[in-house]
Amino acid sequence: MSAMQWMMLGLVFIVVVTAVLGVGALLRPDPARQRLRALEGGPAAKGPSGERFLQVVADLTRPIGKLSMPEEGFEKSSIRLRFVHAGIRSPIAASAFFGLKTLLTLGLPLAGFAALSTGGDMPRGAALLLVLLVLACVGYYGPNLVLGHLVTARQREIFEAFPDALDLMTVCMEAGLGTEAAMMRVADDLQLKSPALADELRLVNLELRAGADRERALRNLAIRTGVEEVDGFVTMISQAERFGTSIAASLRIHAEMLRTRRRQRAEEAAAKIALKLLFPLIFCIFPSLMVVLMGPAMIQIYRVLLPTMAGG
Repeated sequence: MSAMQWMMLGLVFIVVVTAVLGVGALLRPDPARQRLRALEGGPAAKGPSGERFLQVVADLTRPIGKLSMPEEGFEKSSIRLRFVHAGIRSPIAASAFFGLKTLLTLGLPLAGFAALSTGGDMPRGAALLLVLLVLACVGYYGPNLVLGHLVTARQREIFEAFPDALDLMTVCMEAGLGTEAAMMRVADDLQLKSPALADELRLVNLELRAGADRERALRNLAIRTGVEEVDGFVTMISQAERFGTSIAASLRIHAEMLRTRRRQRAEEAAAKIALKLLFPLIFCIFPSLMVVLMGPAMIQIYRVLLPTMAGG
């Protein structure tokens, strides 16, 4: 291979390694969760911290990350809120995210061009331009899809565990605990089932210890999670305190409503299975069955019937 092809392959290797490091850094345990465990006296996670990986990726991609990162208003933008919903609270996560986004947008077309040039039959003109544009779109919108998947998975985890958390909180408050103590006890019990919800409840407790108002702390919980059911819970708690009604009774009714909603969503997902299986059945399974069932018969027709008819 020529020197130009070797340079292109080296550039492809750098792009792939940097992308893998960035994705691994974004998916590592949140340093805020480790800090919460350390403040509560729990065992801190050992090994290399995700903050260190994010710092490395941010340092490597900072020169080109400025091309796509907004200069002003990022703290109030929707992408910042999506980071919060995904549970990514590191201050350098945005720099690493936009750096990876720019790197993939520029690197994937170069990698595709290098692969096509070494393959031999390289498309020309409009076909080559279309391939490079598709690769650039994948590199630009791919990180957004990954972030959206993280947000959806975290919100689903919180939604599925929230009715059980309300049941536990109801039991704790009926036993005589206050709202803050009940939240801490629920966070400890839900640590294994839903770490995301447990961390959010601990953050609420830390805000209350720092002197924040209860309504404001609960409102921040609804903003951080982005789950409609949590927002309804915050509204219900605020109204119960304002009108002097029993919080435990309100929690019991709200938990029952959330369990009904969770069951309805499960039934809706189960009802969609038949429609989702229709296309794989038609385009993948049915052709294979036809080949298996009709194949021997067609072979016999080809070997016996057709020569006989030709001889007749």
